[in-house]
Amino acid sequence: MLTFRRKKYVEIDSYSLAHHAWKRFKKNRLAMFSLYFIILAVVVALLGYLITPDSTPNANNQVLELSVKPPGFKVQMLINRENQDIQQESFISKMLFGQPSFYHDIPIYKYGFEGPNIVIEGYTGTDPNNGPMVKYNMADIIYSLDYNKHFVNDTINNTTTFYIFGNDKPITRTYKDMSEEIKAKNIISKSFLLGTDQEGRDLLSRLMIGIRVSLAVGFVSVLIAFSIGIFMGATAGYYRGKWDEFVMWLINVVWSLPTLLLVIAITLALGKGFWQVFIAVGLTMWVDVARIVRGQVMSIREENFIEAGNAMGFSDFRIIFKHILPNIMGAIIVVAADNFASAILIEAGLSFLGIGAQPPIASWGSMINANRGYIITDSAYLAFLPGICIMFMVLAFFLLGNGLRDALDSKTSANQLVGT
Repeated sequence: MLTFRRKKYVEIDSYSLAHHAWKRFKKNRLAMFSLYFIILAVVVALLGYLITPDSTPNANNQVLELSVKPPGFKVQMLINRENQDIQQESFISKMLFGQPSFYHDIPIYKYGFEGPNIVIEGYTGTDPNNGPMVKYNMADIIYSLDYNKHFVNDTINNTTTFYIFGNDKPITRTYKDMSEEIKAKNIISKSFLLGTDQEGRDLLSRLMIGIRVSLAVGFVSVLIAFSIGIFMGATAGYYRGKWDEFVMWLINVVWSLPTLLLVIAITLALGKGFWQVFIAVGLTMWVDVARIVRGQVMSIREENFIEAGNAMGFSDFRIIFKHILPNIMGAIIVVAADNFASAILIEAGLSFLGIGAQPPIASWGSMINANRGYIITDSAYLAFLPGICIMFMVLAFFLLGNGLRDALDSKTSANQLVGT
């Protein structure tokens, strides 16, 4: 009797490990939410001053009369043209550095017109308002005047003759025309979605620009740390011997020092400033990278394909950077996400202590420091909001790192490539 046995076929999945890693990553809702949150933060940071309510450099438009106003606050403003020649910045320049304001904001309670002048009652926020009464020449409100040239108010014909910067021809306008233009263009209602800080600056704009500092310090610090850590760890794990002993000794020495104190020491040595913080944080974070890379390289260098590369005469540089490092990139990416979060925390701590990004740069840590006195008042949100921003940004990178660690697990990826 003939018997037939069913053959067992092994189905080979043609998709790559990266494809399976992405499929597993998408199933992690917290990691995906963190990824979307980080992408949104990057978009806000890139667009910068194009989307902030206050587009002046560092979102530093100070209106002291509006100090510590609550979220949703609205006020009527008289925008007074600055008497200086301010150039319009290009699209890219405005996006990156902001646009100096053409106007000076004057909060007003009420206004009226008297001859060539507009008379306002300054806003005080009290009830009754009882603000100071101030007169401004209407031409000075609308135009950037050059007072070095002839200026005449003709009260008989109700006209004003004046010169503006960059124009040698005089301009003559009637009081009525200027008053109508001021009512249409120079009297505006301004809203502050998250209120103002103690200098009267828009809090939302400061928080949005603060994203740049956090992401920039994380990116540059991780770049510095990985440049040093990958080189030190890869060469130590590949060559071993005395170089490996020296690298491990250096790692242990750096590890024995408290991270924050080491960053403070490096920052004080380099000087206070924006870029000094990046370098200081990067120089203290490379040890984690070097340790992990060293261990991964030591395990992979014994594989057959490395021995084959040596037999074929490949240089050590090619073997390390073209054959070993691509195989340990998963672990490096996970460390990068965690170090990114750590760098944000360290920068916030340094700025809180006053040795990080210096005013008027909008840094979340310095904002907490400047407003910590309001924590016991009804304006505690001034310190809590930047603290919440730090918390969510750090949490997003930690959750992203955890999601990448699970998704890039090499054993799970290999098992999913083969199904029966």
